[in-house]
Amino acid sequence: MKEIHAIIKAYQNQYLAGNQSALATLVHLDGSSYRRPGARLLVDDAGNMTGAISGGCLEGDAYRKAAQAIASKKPRLVTYDTSDEDDATIGVQLGCAGIIRVLFEPIDLNDAFNPIRLLESAAASRDENILVTLFSNDPEGQHHQGTKFIFQKDLTIIGKRPEEKIFNRLKNEAEQVFNNRKSAFLDLESFETSAFIEYLPPPVSLVIVGAGNDAIPLAEMAEIMGWDVVVVDGRNHLAKQERFTPSCQIVVSKPEQVLDRLRIDHRTAFVLMTHNYKYDLAMLKALSTREVNYVGMLGPKKKFDNMLADLNDEGHVIPDRVLSRIHAPIGLEIGAETPEEIALSIISEIKAVFGKAPGGFLRDKPGPIHHRESTDISYSKTNS
Repeated sequence: MKEIHAIIKAYQNQYLAGNQSALATLVHLDGSSYRRPGARLLVDDAGNMTGAISGGCLEGDAYRKAAQAIASKKPRLVTYDTSDEDDATIGVQLGCAGIIRVLFEPIDLNDAFNPIRLLESAAASRDENILVTLFSNDPEGQHHQGTKFIFQKDLTIIGKRPEEKIFNRLKNEAEQVFNNRKSAFLDLESFETSAFIEYLPPPVSLVIVGAGNDAIPLAEMAEIMGWDVVVVDGRNHLAKQERFTPSCQIVVSKPEQVLDRLRIDHRTAFVLMTHNYKYDLAMLKALSTREVNYVGMLGPKKKFDNMLADLNDEGHVIPDRVLSRIHAPIGLEIGAETPEEIALSIISEIKAVFGKAPGGFLRDKPGPIHHRESTDISYSKTNS
């Protein structure tokens, strides 16, 4: 979501300057690539580029293709075959082995539902959204292609509704994408086009409980990641806006009242690091009654064991399904010592949990980094 926010900001500046621009979106991938479907690059006619669709190898050609899209005022799908070792331009030098499909769309500044405006709508709240983009190499299907609309969670749309037969098939698929929380691809054979049904989750919301000096690098790293950051503490001399990045939300509160002041969803993570046993204990007790997918606690395992014993003495037993989401001690084992290193360990673990990844060495992983079936195109001809 951070890249999307950067593209939106760049578009707003281009709009004010009157620049023409085109959006390049990686809409499909066969094999491996530095970036995955959903990567985006905004290019304007002044030569500015925001975002990325590769590690830098495709951006030069992407600039030229974007200029062509701006001039023609028509979207265009371009296929890059990086598996061709005889291609000295993007093949052997790229180091990947995939077929990359990139859709270039000129941005109409007067279109209320142009691709950037749709991204703005998706980024405006913490709701889950699905962005539907059609793409085709077939001349018969090219009039359909482009970033079309957003499905909201109730399956209402924002944007341009396509013809009914396409829309109904996409709506059925969108229900599955919301259920799986994973993007999908659909071959709409009868219309000679394919659909990238892109799941757009909200950014991770990191609630740092504790405003001490060691919370500062954690908040800064989370902001670099594009996460929403909330810093909570009962001590108003520490929980001050000037101590943290401007985007941080600061909450001064007693632990029993904190959760009522926050929006908690499936992308919310809590880190308990006040160094105050009673405050952390009260927060742990409150969190154990909520559906929170990640709770991490700074400190040794003995501290956590003592907390569980104290809660048991109160008659408050944390169920196993909740205990499985608590990480104490917090973080991945990377040999962290300094506050900055500890922050890196914590950020890495949270990313691994929400990414459903084990957090090990990639060199030890058998097979490719990403599962190839994640970009399989489902075959559909039930459109008539």
